[in-house]
Amino acid sequence: MKVLIVKLSSLGDLFHALPAVHNLKEGLGAEIHWVVADTYAGLLRECFTDVARVIPFRRRAFWSNLRPFLADLRAAEYDYVIDLHGLLKSAMIALMARGRLRIGPSFAREGTRFLYPRLAGRRREGRHVVEQCLDVVDALKLQRMAPVFPVRFPPRQAALPRPRVGIVPMSRRPNKTWPESCFADVARRLARTRGASVYLFGGQEDREVCGRIAAAAGGAAEDLSGRLDFAALGGTLAQMDLVVSNDSGPAHMAAAVGVPVLAIFASTDPARNGPYGAGHRVVTASLPCQPCFSRACRQPGVPCLQGVTPEQVGEVALEMLSRRDAAGAPRAEPRACACGPDDAPTRRP
Repeated sequence: MKVLIVKLSSLGDLFHALPAVHNLKEGLGAEIHWVVADTYAGLLRECFTDVARVIPFRRRAFWSNLRPFLADLRAAEYDYVIDLHGLLKSAMIALMARGRLRIGPSFAREGTRFLYPRLAGRRREGRHVVEQCLDVVDALKLQRMAPVFPVRFPPRQAALPRPRVGIVPMSRRPNKTWPESCFADVARRLARTRGASVYLFGGQEDREVCGRIAAAAGGAAEDLSGRLDFAALGGTLAQMDLVVSNDSGPAHMAAAVGVPVLAIFASTDPARNGPYGAGHRVVTASLPCQPCFSRACRQPGVPCLQGVTPEQVGEVALEMLSRRDAAGAPRAEPRACACGPDDAPTRRP
């Protein structure tokens, strides 16, 4: 049996789909093929152990690459073509594939619900994306397995001593990006108070910001921004004892490999997009307008970001490191929703 998964992006969402894909592979005894944005094709080939074949989708040069893409897409016939992306472009890709049955996600948008012979279920908001992806397992009447994230990153050595704190200070949108000065304050506080070694993660375009935060942390800091591909990023994140991050892809990578994550949330909903698994924490200002899901804040100064203080984040980070020490450096188990009774979002009073 062969199953085609259509999940194009983004980085964190690819990891959110993994428990559902693993359930399909094991429950159906299936060979998994996956259509993904070409940016992430190498990550899936090298690190997603359940995936037998990766089909890159080149959005920016779609028309010039249409013929080879279609040849690649239609090289195999599938028992199921399963869209876990839920947008028009993913629905059209699923329609072009050779499949006996196409299944759309319960969270389908852009009118795509009408393009599928079958949906994974009715739309139920207020659940984590991982749980929404798992609807397809129920739709196929498979017995759910405990959520796991089958990834294998190449081993990486972290030279600086423990405790190691990874900081991811940038995100794709300004209204999801906590101020640089706040991250610098937290980095400095953890280095001085706990003797933490600080690692900065980001892309090439983040090097100036990451460099300044690393300098603020003092001598025990390393700026890795722009120096790691996705596989190396995952392997290095796995060496951290704590990751402090905006709502960003690396935060979900860290959660997938069992590293505790402290995430700052603003415009997005931690119940839906927070780090998945026990042992993580979310800090948010808890304003009436949150979550707004907007790409740009209509209020001056982005109050939901300004409402989270370095003192608050630093206190939670120290608490998480102390918990790690008391338990003998545990790793978070990414098997349950991050927002359970013992790991509820930390909110401003």
